[in-house]
Amino acid sequence: QNEINEVPFFDVQLPYELALKIFQYLGKAELGRCAQVSRTWKILAEDEVLWYRLCQEEGYLLDMSISDHSCWKLALKNCRAREHMLKTNWKNRVGAVSQLHYEPGRVLCDVHCCDGVVMAGYSSGEVRLWDTRTWDYTAPVLAAVPGPGGAGALPHVSFVRINSSLAVAAHEDGTVSVWSLQLGQEPIHHFQHNQHIQALALAPGGTAVATASGFQVRLESPDDRGFWQTPGTFEIQKLVNFLNLVPDVTGSPVAVAAAEDIVYLLKAEDPGRILHSVYGQPVTCLDVAAHQAAFGIKTFGWLLNEPNQILLYNLETNQCVTKVGNSIGDFSCVNLHSSPPNMLVAGNKDRRVRVFDLRRGEAVCSVHGHQLGVCAVQMDEWKVVSGGEEGLVCVWDQRMATKLWEMHARHPVRHVWFNSHSLITANIPEEKNPRGSSITEDDPSLHRKYRGVIYSYEFSVDQLAVDSVLPICRSSYDEVSGYNYNIGLAVPYDSI
Repeated sequence: QNEINEVPFFDVQLPYELALKIFQYLGKAELGRCAQVSRTWKILAEDEVLWYRLCQEEGYLLDMSISDHSCWKLALKNCRAREHMLKTNWKNRVGAVSQLHYEPGRVLCDVHCCDGVVMAGYSSGEVRLWDTRTWDYTAPVLAAVPGPGGAGALPHVSFVRINSSLAVAAHEDGTVSVWSLQLGQEPIHHFQHNQHIQALALAPGGTAVATASGFQVRLESPDDRGFWQTPGTFEIQKLVNFLNLVPDVTGSPVAVAAAEDIVYLLKAEDPGRILHSVYGQPVTCLDVAAHQAAFGIKTFGWLLNEPNQILLYNLETNQCVTKVGNSIGDFSCVNLHSSPPNMLVAGNKDRRVRVFDLRRGEAVCSVHGHQLGVCAVQMDEWKVVSGGEEGLVCVWDQRMATKLWEMHARHPVRHVWFNSHSLITANIPEEKNPRGSSITEDDPSLHRKYRGVIYSYEFSVDQLAVDSVLPICRSSYDEVSGYNYNIGLAVPYDSI
């Protein structure tokens, strides 16, 4: 496509293809300087192959081919500008916030989300979905299978889990329903436990489901033809507190279960293998990545010389890789799977959020800002979002170890999820049947303060629909620099 055959390189002439290979070792700044040397070098430095490679190396537009854009230099510039805009909006709390409303007046029991799709279970037994990527908050109801008692009121929802293809809900009576997000609102699979379910897990990228009821852990997954089967059932010595499925596993599913002071590695073809066991040191939190498992352990009075720690195990060798954290308080939550490589973030009952570098085995950041314990955390390359028992959501700048902003609601923050442009938090009440909240026991209405709430924050203002902001919060006032602290709320009194 280019008519240049010979490119001048000081005192020699090189073919265009060979000169292009030399320029592939240059970055953005070097290519910009080379473009000022001569007209021939400018054409060479702005070749689409070079800028397509730079765009891919920086992680932008990975699913596109080189023919999808006519100017990859401009595409890279736009992507970097959007990333800078999103980071600025996150730091300054610029955007819009909405509540995912569910009006019949039941208490929120559990929330989980995946890629902006939010799943919520309620004390009425109903399960709802919201797709926050499109801002149409019409929450469809996922039809549940009636319990053993037949028709009537459904029992409370104990747990909900969702990934890119499946949604799973467990009820108080031991029933578990599985829905496909592509096939509609009727469940595609259903099974029953005889006892209360203590834990539920769904593989992040697969179709395996794990449940713990009583002293039994059960794995469910579909075969090649789509028929659901039970590849493994395990008898555990103690009651399971935490349960996770290992992501990106080919073949039979693999689960990690924490039962008081024992951590099990459960594979379908093997009996339950003990990964970690120290008598009198119960596990307080658990998270699993593709090849590693991280969990917090609690020590007691006769082991004061060994404070509470987080252990990191390799799931292939079944060996402890490192121990991090020396805290008097119990580690209440840990996030390994969505953290950057070689990093881990954990929350503690001593009201601190800690970021650990697993290569050095020490904390690189420790921040304090919750009045009670921390119960939900997530981090990326530059920020940390934490939720506390007192209902506070805090956004931290990891490198500066400073709080950027916070939001408060009544109930504990049990779930936190974010990506580059949105944040979803869930304040879930401890009490599912508050006393004195209604006149009669059969009254379905419940005061709003008892129900719990789900918040959805959107920081990509340029893609924001006007309808996402409540009319009472829209402003006709042009000058917003004087007051822009609240999301989507700039001098809200001039239009009322």
